[in-house]
Amino acid sequence: MSSMLPVLSLLETRVLGVLAEKQRTVPDSYPLTLNALVSGCNQKSSRDPVIEASESEVQAALDSLRALSLIVETSGGRASRYGHNIERVLHIPTQSTALLAMLMLRGPQTAGELRINCERLHKFADISSVEAFLAELAERAAGGLVVELPRQPGSRENRWMHLLSGAPAMDERAFANVETAIPAGDLTVGEIAALKANVARLEAEVGELRVLLDKLYAELGVSKP
Repeated sequence: MSSMLPVLSLLETRVLGVLAEKQRTVPDSYPLTLNALVSGCNQKSSRDPVIEASESEVQAALDSLRALSLIVETSGGRASRYGHNIERVLHIPTQSTALLAMLMLRGPQTAGELRINCERLHKFADISSVEAFLAELAERAAGGLVVELPRQPGSRENRWMHLLSGAPAMDERAFANVETAIPAGDLTVGEIAALKANVARLEAEVGELRVLLDKLYAELGVSKP
């Protein structure tokens, strides 16, 4: 990652990702108020991992990002509004910002997944164009902003992750494009977060099924086994 920036927290990258996303998807509401930003950070859909950040936590993240010039605050009306300053600070084009935003919001993804998920932010012509911008981000003279992860067993494509929160906790040899399995102890931060999010989703679904079963037993007048 660029030596200009310190390692950002998950919430700080989530704030940046939300601002970059909403700039394109809801331009009439951009820049965002603090309330809108909190809602975007805690959104249940299109987020991995899903988080529950408080207003004060998001405000603290905004203060840190403002000190790095990554966000700008504007006043007007009854509430302050916030916008991102990613392109100017990192010296990257809007296409690269779209890719970074999706990686910050959804975790590691393949080039094909990024092309689909970026559709509302920027329409890439094909996967090769996505790969070209990812390569530029990875090979920046000022420091790479993304890295290509080793291919997972059974996968046809490698995934990419952003480096704004630091490099994944893996041996340097793992960054080569090899098709070997990754030992459980070498899982990346993004992969662990994704696993936790999947477990939480499954637990929620099991809870909903239990409620439905309880209702069904009550309606049928049958005692639970």
